[in-house]
Amino acid sequence: MVSLLGKTLEELQAVALEAGLPRFAGKQLAEWIYVKRAKSLDEMTNISLKGREALKQKYTIGRHEPVAKAESEDGTKKYLFKTPPVPLSKGERGSESQFIEAVYIPEEDRATLCVSTQAGCKMGCKFCMTGTLGFHGHLPAAEILNQIFSIPESEKLTNIVYMGEGEPMDNIEEVMRSLEAMTAKWGCQWSPHRITVSSVGYPKGLKRFLDESECHLATSLHNPFAIERQQIMPIEKNHPIEGVLELIRGYDWTRQRRLSFEYICFGGQNDTPKHAKELLRLLRGLNCRVNLIRFHAGVDQPFQGSDEQQMIWLRDYLTAHGLTTTIRRSRGEDILAACGMLVNALQKEQ
Repeated sequence: MVSLLGKTLEELQAVALEAGLPRFAGKQLAEWIYVKRAKSLDEMTNISLKGREALKQKYTIGRHEPVAKAESEDGTKKYLFKTPPVPLSKGERGSESQFIEAVYIPEEDRATLCVSTQAGCKMGCKFCMTGTLGFHGHLPAAEILNQIFSIPESEKLTNIVYMGEGEPMDNIEEVMRSLEAMTAKWGCQWSPHRITVSSVGYPKGLKRFLDESECHLATSLHNPFAIERQQIMPIEKNHPIEGVLELIRGYDWTRQRRLSFEYICFGGQNDTPKHAKELLRLLRGLNCRVNLIRFHAGVDQPFQGSDEQQMIWLRDYLTAHGLTTTIRRSRGEDILAACGMLVNALQKEQ
């Protein structure tokens, strides 16, 4: 069966015509899927019974509930989803189902969902537990959106971050389709400024994202020196951060659209005065923010996180020199839901 979730208005209009319905029924489909959040075709009462039966021959909404949940002491919740078969490359049909995770992070004034865009990840960052999973497939837009639509707290969400499993810019076609569905007038009508998409710096997909979306961008930096960055982030070899920054500088960051850089702090490895000075040089002139992140250690990782005092020093030094810097609060570490810790541990319970 083909999922309707993730389809654009134009595609839904084509689906309607295929089912013998008038073209305007495509807009009705979009409203049921994205506004009313219908879970089945039977709920679409303003579409004829004959039309719904015709749709059922080939289509399904594409919604499915998480199969497991873990809850942290701090209120963070991690959900496990089992996907239909997902493809390993563009144009390929998926051959195997996969497990992916999404993380719900409640706060006093907001509720954020961190979604995955791939099953596993191929970027191979040395400090990231998700990278140990390997790469198992690109999530179609339907599976990205299903994480948003199918958690129990869906209606409470105020923000979405594409920071779960995978590199969003490596699955740019499906990521852009999901962003369009979330922000379009025919879709969920969210402001793009409630959505942040992360990237390690994958130029081809990044350029399309910057050209076609107004969503915020968070770039994973983690070290300002190319040689040192390459040792922990293989992407640096073929796509140096200097080139990524040259691309980013070509866009307007003076409006509401926000640019941030993620920086996991490793004790003595990237939190020293020389690293602080190089960060200032590297990001000079950019209207941006640096988010310092505590390292969340996993199995067999030869890294040690910075201590609290050093992170405070780095934050204050950068801010005092004109680079707005914050220390991100760590959430969900006790359930392996914090940054870089998604390894589908919940799958073991199934």
